[in-house]
Amino acid sequence: MKASRTQTITAEDVAAFAKITGDNNPVHLDEAYAKTTRFGRRIAHGIFGASIISAVLANDLPGPGTVYMRQSLDFKAPVYIGDTITATVEITNYRAQSRIATLKTTCANQQGTVVIDGEAVVMVARKT
Repeated sequence: MKASRTQTITAEDVAAFAKITGDNNPVHLDEAYAKTTRFGRRIAHGIFGASIISAVLANDLPGPGTVYMRQSLDFKAPVYIGDTITATVEITNYRAQSRIATLKTTCANQQGTVVIDGEAVVMVARKT
C-alpha cells in the first residue's frame, strides 16, 4: 500500500515553521545571507519537508490514530522556497498482532529529485 501528499513550500510557510520551532537560521529566513551559502538562495528547514511525511502517515496511510515510533531521514538535496514537494509512504512490513507498520518514506521535488529518503516505524490505530 502507498499514499502521497503534495505541498508547495512558500516563504510564509518557512517563516511560520521558524516561529513555531525557534529555528531562525538565516539560511532559511535571510535572502542576502542565503545568497552567500552553497545553496545560493533560501532553503526550507529539512524537518519541514519531513513533516509532510508525518501528514501522510496521520491522515492517509495508515491514517488517523497513527503514532510515530521511529523515523530515519537522509537529506539528499535542498528544498527551495517555491518547490513543490511530494511525500510518499509505502508499507514494507506489517505485524498485525502488534499493529506495527514499517514504511519507506520519500520526499521528491517537482523535478522528481528525491530530497529526503528514509524509513518510518509506526503504531497503527485500532479500527473502531
